[in-house]
Amino acid sequence: MAPKALIFLALLTFSALSLTPSFAEDAQDTGLVMNFYKETCPQAEDIIKEQVKLLYKRHKNTAFSWLRNIFHDCAVQRCDASLLLDSTRRTLSEKETDRSFGLRNFRYIETIKEAVERECPGVVSCADILVLSARDGIVALGGPHIPLKTGRRDGRRSRAEVVEQYLPDHNESISAVLEKFGAMGIDTPGVVALLGAHSVGRTHCVKLVHRLYPEVDPALNPDHIPHMLKKCPDAIPDPKAVQYVRNDRGTPMILDNNYYRNILDNKGLLIVDHQLANDKRTKPYVKKMAKSQDYFFKEFSRAITLLSENNPLTGTEGEIRKQCNVANKHHEEP
Repeated sequence: MAPKALIFLALLTFSALSLTPSFAEDAQDTGLVMNFYKETCPQAEDIIKEQVKLLYKRHKNTAFSWLRNIFHDCAVQRCDASLLLDSTRRTLSEKETDRSFGLRNFRYIETIKEAVERECPGVVSCADILVLSARDGIVALGGPHIPLKTGRRDGRRSRAEVVEQYLPDHNESISAVLEKFGAMGIDTPGVVALLGAHSVGRTHCVKLVHRLYPEVDPALNPDHIPHMLKKCPDAIPDPKAVQYVRNDRGTPMILDNNYYRNILDNKGLLIVDHQLANDKRTKPYVKKMAKSQDYFFKEFSRAITLLSENNPLTGTEGEIRKQCNVANKHHEEP
């Protein structure tokens, strides 16, 4: 027994020595944590929440913007507020690409940032403001409160050249959509839940006229077509015109599971909506979410959490921007 005991002790000692470096690395860079600013800016999350409420009261469409922001920012390599950066003489910003068509209300992110800066200058990142405004925007739309970690830092450049590579598109095959989200660690029920964000807001005619002209897509519910044609009367709509169709005519301002009932009834506006309801990999989850809002909220919360934690900059990486649309090296002091 003695030799066995010695061998066991040796194995334990070796394991402890082997694990020590990784523990040390974790201690040096803890990454994202709950309530990251509890010591450096304890009012940060409350300020963001209050600003989101005030802005939503004045401009209802801000909540849709917060929700779209987290998708368009975090899906493109990482959550680092690169979406918010303006173009420079050398670099096109992500928010000015075709894929960002319809994104707006960026100026209100600056409103939130200014409120936080008044309390704690140079402490809270734009990346965290973007994520937390999405969290609070979801609640404003009747969705679940999702506890999200903080501690992200801001990137220094926008990456317009890789948007297509990372950001799932509504005209892509469902396989491509599942693959892109899968690379972020989001599984099939998570993807189905994330697309439930199409329950709120609107789709610009530019994004859906190919389903109406020159011929109507036979997959569309015939009862829904007259409304779509009325809202989008031109085969080539003016992108600057305010022409759109509500994603959900029943509860357009509420994040709920009505979206899934709509797409099962062939009332989805986008190609990806139709595929989601018909592909054998996703349809079972669509049907389950159509029956249970609790299940939808559970999977939506899990997917938003994974999306918000996609490859963030933490520790000493990146920076804390002084204003969200300009990297610090380009920021001019007054």
